[in-house]
Amino acid sequence: MCGIVGIVSNNKEQHKCIDAATKVLNKRGPDNQQSVNFDNISLGHARLSIIDTTQSANQPFQDASKRFTIVFNGEIYNYKELKEGELNDFDFTTNSDTEVLLYLYIKYGADCLEKLNGFFTFSIYDKLENSLFIARDRIGIKPLLYYFDGTDFIFASELKSIFKFSVEKEIDQVSLFNYFQFNYIPTNKSILSHVSKLQPGHFIKIENIKTIKEIAEQKYYDIPYNDKDTILKTAFNYEKSKEMLVNLLDDSVQKRLVADVPVGTFLSGGVDSSIISLLAKRHKNDLNTFSIGYKDEPFFDETNYANSVAKKIGSHHHVISLTNDELYENLNEILDYIDEPFADSSAIAVYLLSKHTKKYVTVALSGDGADEMFSGYNKHMAEFNARHPGIKEGVVKYGYAIWKMLPKSRNSKFSNINRQLYKFSLGANLPHRERYWRWASVIDEERTNYLFKEELIFNTQRLTDNAFEYKKRKDDLLKFIRKEGDINDVLYTDMKIVLVNDMLRKVDLMSMANSLEVRVPFLDHRVVNFAFNLPREFKINVDMKKKILQDAFRNELPEEVYNRPKHGFEVPLLNWFRKELRNTIENDLLSDDFIEEQNIFNPQAIKDIKKQLFSNNPEDVQATIWALIVFNSWWKKYIQN
Repeated sequence: MCGIVGIVSNNKEQHKCIDAATKVLNKRGPDNQQSVNFDNISLGHARLSIIDTTQSANQPFQDASKRFTIVFNGEIYNYKELKEGELNDFDFTTNSDTEVLLYLYIKYGADCLEKLNGFFTFSIYDKLENSLFIARDRIGIKPLLYYFDGTDFIFASELKSIFKFSVEKEIDQVSLFNYFQFNYIPTNKSILSHVSKLQPGHFIKIENIKTIKEIAEQKYYDIPYNDKDTILKTAFNYEKSKEMLVNLLDDSVQKRLVADVPVGTFLSGGVDSSIISLLAKRHKNDLNTFSIGYKDEPFFDETNYANSVAKKIGSHHHVISLTNDELYENLNEILDYIDEPFADSSAIAVYLLSKHTKKYVTVALSGDGADEMFSGYNKHMAEFNARHPGIKEGVVKYGYAIWKMLPKSRNSKFSNINRQLYKFSLGANLPHRERYWRWASVIDEERTNYLFKEELIFNTQRLTDNAFEYKKRKDDLLKFIRKEGDINDVLYTDMKIVLVNDMLRKVDLMSMANSLEVRVPFLDHRVVNFAFNLPREFKINVDMKKKILQDAFRNELPEEVYNRPKHGFEVPLLNWFRKELRNTIENDLLSDDFIEEQNIFNPQAIKDIKKQLFSNNPEDVQATIWALIVFNSWWKKYIQN
């Protein structure tokens, strides 16, 4: 696991920044930072040594002829098979997967991507052709951003690396709007107008780096989903599918245990992480597992489930039990590492889990991806019920006025149920696409618009350019949800939006802040391909989410794992904001004076939000408060200064 950066420019002054742009990735790659300059291209690499930890495998790495140079972030799990198979005629000087990847590209060009099992972003410069090749893994586990202003082309694993060069910092207004809607940016656009994210399963080939006219992404992979081609729904096929799923996951986990450093697993006590830990224990007797809990907030603490699983599988389990003071003490570290606004508050928990896990291992396996593929979220059951309503759904659907009046928050069982009922009643009457958009959002379009001093999207006087762009992006994101489709459409869309831009970004960002590599066995492309060949009935029914996944491992995990409510990896923000962080909210990042001076937000909207935070009916306001804290911290660091 590493960080990469590169610049193509005819401006010699820009190339002087490559060392600084590489060194700022030092947490992503603490073991070595190195850069190399050519005529009008410079490449940098920060290394976290996982496979072949010797200096000979440091990067940028060149082939024997010095024609090709690679910088690579990620792991290729089938590198040994490739090395011993179709690359056995090459002379290797290291035992690294980096060298295998380089020679695979030399032999096959862009077609090498079809042969890889792993997660990655990498770039290869061909000195003879004067060309540059950049690629991202199929699912989008590893990030790559790129800046292009018509002259300079810069790419990097993190935005903070791009900021080390002289670049325009114009904020993309639609991305800003989306950020406050979702607490993350749901598209391949970034917070800056000139910066994009390379899409999963895509590559860029610049044929001549001396004359770059445009940057064109090319697709090499997409999730193969066609609801007409799914496995036939029979009891026999269901049993066979369970068997195939177990075998695929077992092989995926086994591949992801290969490393020259210690490996463990995250274990929350949910079905997904429990399955990964169970399978890992089959191949690793001395398995260390890690979970996080909250001493001061029993409603959010679920470590008893993780303890039960650890005892069942026989792992050496570590529980990190946090106080609100400890959450607060790490706040500045977390905010400092966020170089593009990202406000999924569970990132705080991932950061602290990664920080403690790193004390014992350098690689951890996680259960990410299963919810999106197999229908694990509460919103998936809500969607199922909205499409197949019974008497209960009818009562909830038309009880909107009641749920609206009752107190709603995530901070207690009763108020959380009211919150969920209210959200269901809001979406149940909407068309499929609008319902997806509403349930995926933290706040709706009208409330988002109210946040800003100038109406960004919906102007009562005229249709703005931003409004057209917003609708264009929204339509593109929702195009796979069809009126005649089923819940697999929703899962497919979640893979494109939620998984890539929220879940995977969160884990990559917070684990890399602690120099910890996190691997995701559920997102082996063979498992993904298989999951989207399964009919809806194998995944969800009126009684159960993630049906096939739960049934496949039912006899090997504690019963209480299957009966627990879906809680998510939440952080107890409300009490934290009302106590430990109150001064920061009222007198610093959200103070009236700062909001006026900043001149972005509607001062009255911010006052209303702060008032609601301290009321008896906070609803989900803490999520927007956190989004404002993250954005304003980022804005002060990267835009104002």
